[in-house]
Amino acid sequence: MSNPPRARGLYDLEVRAASGPPVPTPPCLCCRGTRARVRFCVETVDAPVVVCEGCGLGSFLPMPGREAVASFYPDAYYGAPGRKFQPLIERVVRLVGTRHIGFLSANLRPGDRVLDVGCGRGVILGPLADLGLEVHGVEVSPAATRGADPRADLRIASSLSEAGYPAAFFQQVVIWHVLEHLREPRQTLLETQRILAPGGRLIVAVPNFGSLQARWLGAAWFHLDLPRHLYHFPLSALLRLLRETGFEIESVHHFSIRQNPFGWIQSLLNKSSRLPRNALYQILQRSEASGFGFGLGTRVLLYAVFALLTPFALAAAVLETALRNGATVHVVARRRTVAHS
Repeated sequence: MSNPPRARGLYDLEVRAASGPPVPTPPCLCCRGTRARVRFCVETVDAPVVVCEGCGLGSFLPMPGREAVASFYPDAYYGAPGRKFQPLIERVVRLVGTRHIGFLSANLRPGDRVLDVGCGRGVILGPLADLGLEVHGVEVSPAATRGADPRADLRIASSLSEAGYPAAFFQQVVIWHVLEHLREPRQTLLETQRILAPGGRLIVAVPNFGSLQARWLGAAWFHLDLPRHLYHFPLSALLRLLRETGFEIESVHHFSIRQNPFGWIQSLLNKSSRLPRNALYQILQRSEASGFGFGLGTRVLLYAVFALLTPFALAAAVLETALRNGATVHVVARRRTVAHS
């Protein structure tokens, strides 16, 4: 008896490479250029992803409206309350998140205010609160915050500006793999500059659209995450945008044990025409809409490939870090205290 057809999940949409002559665009978010080339098309979205000829920033053209963007995030995207992944993977995610706290809390003192923009389930907020920090989070969806630590002061708002924080209120703001999801990244960074205290620290992480992983794997690249990623930042474009919005770059980091090795594995699997896109990621999730419809044989195969490829993916992630070309990057920047002349 054959298995019933699997309902398509959130990550099944086909992404294909595209090309063509340069097309006119509105001024680029980063460099103000007005010419771009079509790079990708994604199923169900009329707008293609184009790449700016000036700085390499990728974005939809035209940018989807707010209602369309909201439709990319059904409740199933956030998983069950407080848990998005299968129990073992969830424990690993939280363990990695907890180990990450040392980096996020460096040079902060008890009582300092920290804001997590796009905080989701607040994985980092509980451990930061344990250190005596005053933790805040902002999210666009109440569903995203289910299971968050009750000590966190959470605000639901459609943008950081609408959250209404006072000027110079925070000692640190974290924008961790969120900037690429936003329709207005420049405005978000300007608002971050406003609500940070003088000399306050911003930590921002994004997929690196200029990385070897991104260039080699093209439309199969896991970290494209279309259509949810509205922008695709090469590191150089991100640094330029940060400087233009009032920040001094302090350090750039190319290694992420949670993001970069898995990016290699899932992207290579996405090259197979026999598997749904992002199939491994889907079976690792908790939501029934995101992978429980796979047959037992497919699930066993994917878990076996995951185990087999992990050592090689870790080695590749170490190599790309040594080359300062990480598939995802995170940047530490400080609010500029004196304007440039």
